[in-house]
Amino acid sequence: MRRYRRTNKHQQNIEQSYSKLAKQESEPNQDYEKPKQLPKLRRIIEITDFDAGEAIVHRIELFKAARIDCYDVVIDGKLWQRRITEVGT
Repeated sequence: MRRYRRTNKHQQNIEQSYSKLAKQESEPNQDYEKPKQLPKLRRIIEITDFDAGEAIVHRIELFKAARIDCYDVVIDGKLWQRRITEVGT
């Protein structure tokens, strides 16, 4: 079985293509936007209760916690619980 050697021109083409690829990967894309910082207040849930004869509104606020899947919960302006796990979104 006879093996053919690569010509110098062929080898240069391979080196150029790899160097272009490496250069593209090392340079950051100019169109890339940095992800925005998430706000501390992540969700607000308002519950209106009509059972008392007049409308009573309860406000539940979910704040960012140390973990991404947890919240600090404030109900009607008072801290209810820290680092509660998110349950079904």
